[in-house]
Amino acid sequence: MTSTAGGAGRLLAISDLHIAYEENRALVEELRPGTDDDWLLVAGDVAESVSSIEWALKTLAGRFRKVVWVPGNHELWTHPSDPVTLRGVARYEHLVEMCRRLDVLTPEDPYPVWEGPGGPVAIAPLFLLYDYSFLPEGCATKEEGLAYAHETGIVCTDEYLLHPDPYPTREDWCRARVAETEARLAALPEDLPTVLVNHWPLDRHPTEVLWYPEFAMWCGTRLTADWHRRFRVEAMVYGHLHIPRTTVHEGVRFEEVSVGYPREWRKRPHPPGRPRRVLPREA
Repeated sequence: MTSTAGGAGRLLAISDLHIAYEENRALVEELRPGTDDDWLLVAGDVAESVSSIEWALKTLAGRFRKVVWVPGNHELWTHPSDPVTLRGVARYEHLVEMCRRLDVLTPEDPYPVWEGPGGPVAIAPLFLLYDYSFLPEGCATKEEGLAYAHETGIVCTDEYLLHPDPYPTREDWCRARVAETEARLAALPEDLPTVLVNHWPLDRHPTEVLWYPEFAMWCGTRLTADWHRRFRVEAMVYGHLHIPRTTVHEGVRFEEVSVGYPREWRKRPHPPGRPRRVLPREA
């Protein structure tokens, strides 16, 4: 765990930049900190190709005091258009090494401590995946859930492009990540609050507003349902759902900070591409 003074800065967060879209790439080009001490949490789904991910994180790391990144499902895809053909764990490790060259923190690095306004808090970037435990109503198993999803036509592209190698399944990879991460969080000082950053929400409640409830299967795991209570969470930052909003669950803030696709953000009343302020907390 490392400690970095935050001065008068702000802890900001954004996700689901999806810079394959020209409009979204322009948002990154325009994104600037408000102070020299601002940190930026990037909660996954920057892009599908390694070169695009590198461009975006390098651009942001050159502007913000500190950038913290966690992978989303899109970064983990082995997309046919990407010259980097690594799969599964090897792809993730390749992205981690790239981030280290850029001085961007990842889930594999010591957790930094935000000591700016609203601190001190440990910033814990997480990579946990999902295990199909957010099943559709009436389904008792993953197989039943997937069959229902195929019937409705709502099937996540992960089923074709996100490979778990060398794990047998994505849920096996998820369970391994959860066990490793749980031990790290449990080792933090008991008097230190946390901000947990994960691409997928740590509790199912944010998925209750999905237009297609079956998509929840690809949105997290029940194994983390009590983490916001166990680990002194000041805020849980996530993306993935493309439904930017703040909810409070059992007294804990859940901040969905995604930009989403242009067809989605064009319908919203607020200008796109603005990071959410996590700390100091909005009045």
